[in-house]
Amino acid sequence: MGFLRGLVAFLATLVAAALGIAVLGLAAVVLVFAYDAPVTGGEASIPSLGEGVTVVRDTHGVPHIFAGTRNDAYRALGFVHAQDRFFQMEFARRTAAGRLAEVVGPPGLRGDRFMRTLGVHRLAEATIENLSPEARAAVQAYTDGVNAWIDWPERRRPPEMLVLGIKPEPWRPADSAAWVRLMALLLSGDWRSELLRARLAHDLTPDQLRDLWPDEPEDAPTTVTAFKGLAPLWGALADAVPGLFLAASASNEWVVSGDRSASGKPLLANDPHLGLSAPGMWHLARIVTPDFEASGGALPGQPFFMVGQNGHMSWGLTTTHADTQDLFIERIDPENPDRYLTPDGAKSFETRIEEIAVRWSEPERMTVRSTRHGPVISDLSEDAARLAGDGHVVALAFAALRDDDGTANAVYGMNSARTPEAFLDAARSFDSPMQNIAYAHTGGDFGVIVAGRLPLRKGAAGNRPVPGWTGEHDWRGFVPFEQMPQSQNPRSGMIVNANNRVAPRSYPHLISNDWPPGFRAERIEEMLAQAEQHTSDTFEAIQTDVRSLGALALVGPMLDVLPADALHRNVADLLADWDGEMAMDRPEPLVYAAWASALRARLIDDELGAFADNYRGLRTRVIVNILARRPQWCDDISTDAAETCADTVSTALEDAVDTLRAAYGDDPEAWRWGDAHAVTFAHPLLRFVRPLAGLLSDPLPSPGGDHTVNRGTYFSAGGGLFPHVHGAGLRAVFDMSEPGAARYMIAPGQSERLSSPHYRDLAMPWRDGRYIVLQGELETLRSNAGSLLTLTP
Repeated sequence: MGFLRGLVAFLATLVAAALGIAVLGLAAVVLVFAYDAPVTGGEASIPSLGEGVTVVRDTHGVPHIFAGTRNDAYRALGFVHAQDRFFQMEFARRTAAGRLAEVVGPPGLRGDRFMRTLGVHRLAEATIENLSPEARAAVQAYTDGVNAWIDWPERRRPPEMLVLGIKPEPWRPADSAAWVRLMALLLSGDWRSELLRARLAHDLTPDQLRDLWPDEPEDAPTTVTAFKGLAPLWGALADAVPGLFLAASASNEWVVSGDRSASGKPLLANDPHLGLSAPGMWHLARIVTPDFEASGGALPGQPFFMVGQNGHMSWGLTTTHADTQDLFIERIDPENPDRYLTPDGAKSFETRIEEIAVRWSEPERMTVRSTRHGPVISDLSEDAARLAGDGHVVALAFAALRDDDGTANAVYGMNSARTPEAFLDAARSFDSPMQNIAYAHTGGDFGVIVAGRLPLRKGAAGNRPVPGWTGEHDWRGFVPFEQMPQSQNPRSGMIVNANNRVAPRSYPHLISNDWPPGFRAERIEEMLAQAEQHTSDTFEAIQTDVRSLGALALVGPMLDVLPADALHRNVADLLADWDGEMAMDRPEPLVYAAWASALRARLIDDELGAFADNYRGLRTRVIVNILARRPQWCDDISTDAAETCADTVSTALEDAVDTLRAAYGDDPEAWRWGDAHAVTFAHPLLRFVRPLAGLLSDPLPSPGGDHTVNRGTYFSAGGGLFPHVHGAGLRAVFDMSEPGAARYMIAPGQSERLSSPHYRDLAMPWRDGRYIVLQGELETLRSNAGSLLTLTP
């Protein structure tokens, strides 16, 4: 799920279509991967370095960087990021630049066309031009460090790059800025939902659409019904978008005041949720200079801590799930196909030519067109362009596709801030993706600000493609920072967000049409209420809690509808007294997951048909509403009978029990959630090379589920398996009485190298809810160092 999972899927195509390596050759590749030991210690020089820097790696492979200046520390951070994650960095920048086909051939073209159309790397270059002098110097310092590693005689090229024949190119500041743009794509998926709603609007009634999206307002526009001739276009557009950009995001954050903390200072917890793979998205580090000390999680390829602390402030992020994208159907000028219609008359398309190099093939030239709303995405494929016809094109308006995006400036400022005022001033420039930024200060202040560019729309909710030529749905700008939802030092003494609604329904501006359910937030508040005062230990217990209020919300209605004499009622009754704990050693979570998944398939998937996979997730609230108030969905439209909800719930239970018995035996009491729910931190290249891949990425049984605070998102893979594919790749807990003693954990490890002891050494501690602390004086760390790196000018 998300960017990394999409990258894995892409690389699967790469392995199958581009490499064509025989089994013995694949075995040799595995040996290259397994025995190419990375070099993390020794001596190296960075030409721009002001003075010597010492990098001590602790026993977990986390670098502690001791430098004379902050920018020297960033030079060292660039060096160590490259040591640990250069293949990840390389593919991220190639993805952003639309340059995958250069190394993998035609399978990379779909992604390249998309990125060139959006102009992501061009926008990253504009970001660098707009940086403050201080932030630009920091990014340049980081760039110098990456390039010093590339030129280092001891450097070993990542084995993936050897296999693919990629030679490292110099790193550029825009390559770092591109990461922020990629995250904006990953964490903003509303336009895909618009496409799905548009496709379904031709087969389902407005009431059915509201059943599927309960947050949809009564006055939701139905403009798209006027474009029935374009119905096939929506499917072609969805197919033209590469799987690299499947949206999947969630996170938790909460803060309590000093009055609610045993230390007398605020406590803050944050755990961003993204797709799980090896390497993970996050990399931990600590920086120590005479005037700047910080630690946290960064995205390899950029120098700033997205989640972290600097001795004065701590901060964390959750995704707002805001609607920052709209699809506009533009009408082409019938007198001139090079122009399109606007309220002020016809206007020329902005155009540019992109040439994509393709390995083993001729380069591809494409013309990218843009309208006043944004890039024309119906040009992404021949099918989409043909279905749009001669009279229309579809353009994407997206708040993140602007030259003047200031997010990189904002993150630098947040890393630098020593007061809440300075922190909030920096957050003003945080433009995309929209995030709920929680913060705490050693002085006792704490708060949350919803930051980012939220469109001010002329028309109603932006949940369908709308006409672009009338102007009635145009954006009027963005909500001013002062009007964004925010809170500081509330009387309750706590702030909680787990992607739930961030503002009351009375809030005057549209934020989202599809809020995630509030089960995780409710559970966090429930656990915070269990103690008058909290500690880092109690915050750890909350972060690793696996009670699913979402599961309990669905189990009750399912049991109520299930007839008393239903087949397998004894299995269902295991859930009657279940407390909702999605524990590895219990059968109840497995029964629930299998039954609920089978029920969703029987209730919804027959109506959605080929689009069922695009309507992702279990959708607990939707199923509960169907069972209570919308029994029409219980009828299976593929049969002549008129099934009731009792029939459908019973049949789903039979489906589930049959599957589980075939997989785990006849005794339900012996079934275990951990046997079905496991995380595989698979290597992106070897994951699909069977049977070799399993030797290097054993599944790790794990607890949790979709709605647990300790997120264990899964999907039904068939055969009674529910792989854990999405969760907290980073956990952090900050006590502002001693910010430097912050507790962290990432998964699965610091290094992307299979041969490194830190490739997967944190996977089990992560699963078991353990943490590490990034502290210690230089000499103390030296005595227990995993490795020591000396950097000189």
